[in-house]
Amino acid sequence: MNSSQQPFDNLPGRGSSGPPGSGPSGSGPGSGRGSGSGRGFGFGPGSGRGFGRGGNRSGASGWRRKAISAASIALVAAGVVVIGWPFFTNLWQDHLQARLSRQLKSASLAQAYRNNQVAIGDSLTRIKIPALGVDVVVVQGTTPSALQAGAGHYPETPLPCTAGNVAIAGHRTTYGKPFTNLDRLRAGDTIELDTPIGGCTYKVSAAPFVVAPTDVSVLAATTARTLTLTTCNPKGSDAQRLVVQATWASDLPTI
Repeated sequence: MNSSQQPFDNLPGRGSSGPPGSGPSGSGPGSGRGSGSGRGFGFGPGSGRGFGRGGNRSGASGWRRKAISAASIALVAAGVVVIGWPFFTNLWQDHLQARLSRQLKSASLAQAYRNNQVAIGDSLTRIKIPALGVDVVVVQGTTPSALQAGAGHYPETPLPCTAGNVAIAGHRTTYGKPFTNLDRLRAGDTIELDTPIGGCTYKVSAAPFVVAPTDVSVLAATTARTLTLTTCNPKGSDAQRLVVQATWASDLPTI
């Protein structure tokens, strides 16, 4: 935000005039035009000229100090926002997860799930990754709003535990950062998905790998029951996508 500053008014002759009797033009004795007493704001070699310049320097210095102070405050405020933003998003995600956990157990959601009509932002499944301590509700959709829950299901991919390539995206540094350590998964690690009508487990099939953000081949359809997890890479950047892929291992009973 910019603030409008009025320039300092230090024009000669704006302040006190010369003593009475100095003449209408201010050029008489005592006006400060000659070597006089310095009581005026004239342009002569007297002390009046020096006084005017000193005012300029003082005013400019004052504005510089104010500008530096304002810039310092702005930098501190920006730092607080940068440092505090992840903390705020984590609190908000905790709030959302409490509501989504209740919704995941509701009869109305189970019916919507059976009809493949789960709305964007509503609970879809719970993902558990024991090796990473992950246990969060995944919502339908990957819009910025939906992903405030921490993780979201690509709606163009199959429902969890069904045939095809199920794909889920998750945050890595904000909103609970459920996929923050996705790079630590190894082949053989298990991933569990619990839905309103059942669940299943997958096993990681290979080490995590990186692709360009524009490479959507990892979301391509498959005939087998597979799972793909994606997140930003490196942490704090969206320059790449970190990908983990897994294959179906077993079905689980209804939660």
